[in-house]
Amino acid sequence: MAGQTDGPPLDVVRRVADPVLANVSRAILHKDDEVRLCLVTLLCEGHLLIEDVPGVGKTMLAKALARSLDCTFRRIQFTPDLLPSDVTGVRAFNQKLGEFEFLPGPVFAQILLADEINRATPKTQSALLEAMEERQVTIDGETHGLPQPFMVMATQNPVEYSGTFPLPEAQLDRFFMKVRLGYLNASEEASLLGREKVESPFEELQPVVSPGELRAAQQAVRDVYVEPGLKAYIARLVERTRTHPEVALGASTRGTLNLFHAAQARAAILGRGYVLPDDVKSLIEPVLGHRIILRPNAEMQGSSPGRVLRQLVEREQVPQASHDV
Repeated sequence: MAGQTDGPPLDVVRRVADPVLANVSRAILHKDDEVRLCLVTLLCEGHLLIEDVPGVGKTMLAKALARSLDCTFRRIQFTPDLLPSDVTGVRAFNQKLGEFEFLPGPVFAQILLADEINRATPKTQSALLEAMEERQVTIDGETHGLPQPFMVMATQNPVEYSGTFPLPEAQLDRFFMKVRLGYLNASEEASLLGREKVESPFEELQPVVSPGELRAAQQAVRDVYVEPGLKAYIARLVERTRTHPEVALGASTRGTLNLFHAAQARAAILGRGYVLPDDVKSLIEPVLGHRIILRPNAEMQGSSPGRVLRQLVEREQVPQASHDV
């Protein structure tokens, strides 16, 4: 295929992807596909939302991914009484110096785990908007840059659970991807029993990737080749979400860019220097599903964003490769 081919840039990605996948999989069993989606988000410099019922390993997955990176890490437990200043920081008067000084909040970390983010009020949730989009926070008119790399990994329970607040559409759109874990089957759960008799596998995890290696891999992913026909295919799929009769609000332009970059990252993780239609198909639901709002009558009839996206993929003509791969 013309353009980017297998070579040194892919080696840079694999030197990050392979050890992180192996490390996280020691703590999160039988979820290789979901861990790979998390790694795609990491390589694309995006933010990750992990949604599922309590007790399936959402927080463990986020913590295992963070521990695999030699980055500064902070965790915030979101609760209804959490204030925006508890996230971003506050200016306080220092009596010894006789002046106000900025006390940074936990958002000033390279990896931020926002645990049960939808248990906080929308006002507190919105405290992360500027940080997620611009990698900075503004307090009392003064702007403070965040460390690089910067990634928010948030967990949330389904909105029908008591004590939760739905995330605003603007904040949902800033999450690169939403991942669901789901339950293990009986045989997979049986294999877990007894594994933590002496020590949890999570406690044994050590960093396997440095921030410099991560940054290099993030840059290399952008060099993965995408044919013009596939770029048009991605744009058509996103445009179809805006005109679908069951959809009240379709995916944004940010969603188009995210789907494009996610396909590049998936191809690189799998050892290819070029994107295939299957990369796009496998990523469309985790990348776009949380950006789509259905019409009330469609929800009442049992439709879902995932169902709509699967329909679009089935109906849209797949472009033919213009070169042999």
